[in-house]
Amino acid sequence: MKVDYQVGIIGAGFAGLVAALRLKKEGKNSFVIFERASEPGGTWRDNTYPGCACDVPSHLYSIADELNPDWSYSFSTQPEIWAYMKHVVAKHQLDRHIRYESDIVELTFMQDLGLWRVVDKNGNLTNVKLVIAATGPLNRPNKPHFKGLETFAGKVFHTAEWDHSYDLKGKKVGVVGTGASAIQVIPSIAPMVSHLTVFQRTAPWVTPRRDRRITSIEKRIFKTLPFLQKLHREGIYWSRELFGLAFMGNDRLNRFGQRMALRMIDKQVKDAELRKKLRPNFKLGCKRVLVADNYYETYNRANVSLVTEGLDHFTTTGIVTKDGKEYPLDAVILSTGFVAADIELYTTIKGLDGRNLIEEWRQKGAEAFHGITVSGYPNLAFLLGPNTGLGHNSVIHMMESQMNYIIDYLKLLESKGSSNAYLNVDEVRQKQHNNDLQEKLKHTVWASGCSSWYLNAQGKNTTLYPGLTVSYRKETRKVNPEDYHVVIPK
Repeated sequence: MKVDYQVGIIGAGFAGLVAALRLKKEGKNSFVIFERASEPGGTWRDNTYPGCACDVPSHLYSIADELNPDWSYSFSTQPEIWAYMKHVVAKHQLDRHIRYESDIVELTFMQDLGLWRVVDKNGNLTNVKLVIAATGPLNRPNKPHFKGLETFAGKVFHTAEWDHSYDLKGKKVGVVGTGASAIQVIPSIAPMVSHLTVFQRTAPWVTPRRDRRITSIEKRIFKTLPFLQKLHREGIYWSRELFGLAFMGNDRLNRFGQRMALRMIDKQVKDAELRKKLRPNFKLGCKRVLVADNYYETYNRANVSLVTEGLDHFTTTGIVTKDGKEYPLDAVILSTGFVAADIELYTTIKGLDGRNLIEEWRQKGAEAFHGITVSGYPNLAFLLGPNTGLGHNSVIHMMESQMNYIIDYLKLLESKGSSNAYLNVDEVRQKQHNNDLQEKLKHTVWASGCSSWYLNAQGKNTTLYPGLTVSYRKETRKVNPEDYHVVIPK
C-alpha cells in the first residue's frame, strides 16, 4: 500500500496554516490539509457574533513570518482576522493543498506499514506518513442542558452558532454566562434590544483592553520599515510574558492586576450594589482573565439587568431563577463557552494494537509528551494538544514552537532510511513529563480553588502549560532521540 502524502494536516485554522507554512518553508510539499468546512479559518470563521474580537494584540496575534502592517485596531475583530487568514492561504497558494468538506471521522495506524489511514465523512481514504492534528481546543460549543429548555417557545442559540437571520431589535433578550464571548456580545447588542438580562453564575475578572484605532502613519511606518513592526511585536510579547508571572506564583503582580480590574469597576459602574455583584470572588487568573473597555459601563444602561441568583429552569416564556423569579424573554443567547478539558471528539483514533486514544483520554484525562506526541500512537502530532494552552500570551507562538519540534521529528524519522519506520514516544518518559507538569500546576493560580473550563470532570488541569512561552520554546526546539523508540517493521 503506497503513501499518498508524507503529512496529513487536520484543520485549516491558525494551527493548520502554521503547520502548512512551516512545511513549505522546509521544502516539504507532500502534504494535504483536511478541512471540515468549505473555507479556512477555524474558530475565526465560525464565531461571528456581534463584537467578536481577539484578546491578544493584533501585532502579536499573527504568524511570525506573515506580519500584517495594516491592522485597523490594536485588538483585531473577527472579520479582519479571518480576512488575514484567507490572505495567507491565497498568498501561499495553500488552496491547492486543502480538501474542503473533508471532516475526518477515523484515523487508524497501520503498524506493518508505518502509515496512518485517514477516513473522511464521505468515505474517502488517504494514507499519510505523519498526521498533524491541528483542530484546536475551541471548536466544540459547550451547551449545558437546562431543565425545561426544550419547552421554551422563544429563540435559543449559542454564541459560536450565531443566528444572523434572527433580528434582536426590540426584543427581550437573555444572555446566559459572563465569559469571553459574553463580555463582547453584551455591549454590542445592548443598544438594540428592548431589555437585556444577563444571567451571571460567577463574576469574571475583566482588565482594561485599551483598544484604539491604529493610525495611517503607524501603518505606513510598519509597511516601509518592517523591522520596526517586529520590534513593536517583541515589546508586546515580552510585556505579556512578564504579566504571565502573575499566574505562576508572583503575588505582587497578581495583586497589581486585581487592583487595576477593581478600579475599572469602581470607575465605570455607578450603582454600589451592582459593583458588589460584579466583583470576582476568586484569585485573578484562576479562571480566564477577560479584557474589555466597555463591558462594565453597559450595566449603567436602564435596559440592562444583572441577575446573580442562579438559573433554575426554563418555561415556555422565559427563565426562572433559583429564588423563584421569572424573567420573560423572547430570545436566549448561550454564552457558555467551549468544551476544552474533557474529550468529546467524534473522530476515532486507533493506534498500536488497536488502542483507542479518545477512550483512553476519557478515562485518565488527556495527556501527551510536550503536548505534541502520545505513546502508543506513533507518527501522530498535536498542535495545541494537552497542557499547551495559555492564560497570558499568544497561542500562535506555541504552535510555532510545536512546529519546530515536529520538523525535527520528521527529520529524525527520515534519517532512519525506511519508508515504514515510525517513532513511538517512550511511555515512562511521557508519564514522568506529565507528572512534572501536574506538580508545577499545583503552584500556579489555576490551582487556587475555583472551578474553570481549564479542569476536566475529575478536576485535572489538562489544558494549560504551567510556564512561560519562552520556556516552552526552549523545551521544544529539538527532539531528544532518547525519548523515542524507533520501530522498523519487517
